[in-house]
Amino acid sequence: MTFPKYRPGDDVGPLEHWPFDNPASDYRIISGTPETSGRMDAGGSGHTTRFGIWRCTVGAFECTEQGDELMTILSGTCRLTDHATRQTVTLQTGDSYFVHDNTRVTWDVREELTKVFFGHKATGY
Repeated sequence: MTFPKYRPGDDVGPLEHWPFDNPASDYRIISGTPETSGRMDAGGSGHTTRFGIWRCTVGAFECTEQGDELMTILSGTCRLTDHATRQTVTLQTGDSYFVHDNTRVTWDVREELTKVFFGHKATGY
C-alpha cells in the first residue's frame, strides 16, 4: 500500500462533508458555525487504524477523541485544550501533535484548519 505524501500548503484534493454526528464523540458547538470535511485515505470503519485528511472552518467545539491520533497541521491555526489536564496548545502550519483515545478536548479553530492524521484504536473504529 502506498500512502500519499502531504506537506504544509499542499492541495489535498477533494473532501466530503463530515457532520458532527458521532454519538461516541459527543460533539458540542461552543462558538461560531464550524463545519468539517475529510477523507479516509486508508483504514477507517471496521479497522484498527485510519489515515486521512480533516478540515474544519473557524469556530469552537468540544468532543471526545476516538482513537490515539498523531496529526500534522498542513494549514491554519487552532488552540486545542485537553479537558483532563487543562493544557492548551496552539497548533499552526507544520506542527504535529498526539492525542490519546477518549480524551475530551476543545478545538478552537482560529483560521481554517487542514490536518493529516494517523489514528489507532485497538478495539477498532
